[in-house]
Amino acid sequence: QRPDHQQDLVPAALVGDDERLQWIHAATLAPRQAPETPAELRDLAVMVDQPSGTSPPQTTCYRHSDRSAGVRCQRCDRYICPACMNTASVGFHCPECAKAGKQKVYTGAAMFHGRPIVSQVLMAVNVAVFVVSVAMGDGFLRGAIALDGLLIDGALFGPAVDQGGEWYRIITSGFLHYGAIHLAFNMYALWILGPTFERSLGSVRFALIYLASLLGGAFGALLVSPDALTAGASGAIFGLLGVAVISQRSLGISLWQTGLGYVLLLNLLITFGVSSISVGGHLGGLTVGLLAGWLVYEAPRRVKFPPWSIEAILVALSVICFVGALVAAGV
Repeated sequence: QRPDHQQDLVPAALVGDDERLQWIHAATLAPRQAPETPAELRDLAVMVDQPSGTSPPQTTCYRHSDRSAGVRCQRCDRYICPACMNTASVGFHCPECAKAGKQKVYTGAAMFHGRPIVSQVLMAVNVAVFVVSVAMGDGFLRGAIALDGLLIDGALFGPAVDQGGEWYRIITSGFLHYGAIHLAFNMYALWILGPTFERSLGSVRFALIYLASLLGGAFGALLVSPDALTAGASGAIFGLLGVAVISQRSLGISLWQTGLGYVLLLNLLITFGVSSISVGGHLGGLTVGLLAGWLVYEAPRRVKFPPWSIEAILVALSVICFVGALVAAGV
C-alpha cells in the first residue's frame, strides 16, 4: 500500500497529450486520493496493462462527444472531461450529480422557514428594553425604580390606566422587568418553550397565543392588584405553560413523566409563596394559555374549523382580555 502523501503518476509514454493533461489535472486537485472505487481501479488497470508506447482505449465525455475523457464520475460512473469535473470529497462528480447533491440554499422569505423568528424577536425586544431601562436609571439586579426610568412610565398601574388614560401600559408592562434575574428566568423559559410551539403551531398562531397570554396576565394583575406596579413577561410565559399542558394531555402524555407537572407545580408554589410576585398576572396568563391550548389542540378534533378561524378566535380572545383589563383598571 502506498503512503498517503504519494501521488498517482501515469508515465507519459502510456497516454496521449489529452489524457496526460487530464491525469495531471486530477492529481493536482486530489493529490492525496488513492483509487477507491471499482471504476477507478478498472481505469488504473487499463492504463497499466497497456503495452509500452500504446494509448488506452479512447473514451469521450458523455456531455461533449468531441472531447476525450479519462476520468469517471464517482456517482454515475460516466466519463467526464476536465471541463465537467466537479471536485468532491472523493474523486470527481459530473455536473448532474454535483447539482443533485448540492446543499440547498434558501433566500428571501424561504430562509425563515422553520426558524423560530417570533421567539427570537420577542427575546431580543425584551433584552433591548431592559438595556434601555437600566440606561435610564432602573436597577440592574434588584430592579430599583428610577423616577425617570422606563418602569415608572411603562409598568402596569391601574390608576395610570384609568385616570391618566395610559392604556398602553397593558402591553408595555409585558416587556419590562425588575432586574436581570427576573429577565433571565423569563427569557430562559421563552427560549425553551417558544421555539417548540412556534415550529409546531406556526409563527402566526404562536404570536397570537403569546399576545393573548400577555394580555390575559395584565387582565388578571389588574383584577387582583390594580394598585400595584406590575411588570414582566411572566403572564405570557405562564400562558405557554398552559399550552404545554394541553398539548401533552392531547397526546396522552403524562405531565408527571415528562416533568412538566412538577415545573408547573413549583411555579405555582413560588407564585403564592413570594409576596412580590403578581398572583393575578400568573394565573391570568395560565388561564388564557389553557384556553388557547384547548383551541389549537383539542377543538379541531371535535369541530371542523374554516381556514383562519382559529386565528380569528385568538384575536378575539386578545381583545376580550384587553377590554377586561381596561374595565378592571376602572376605565
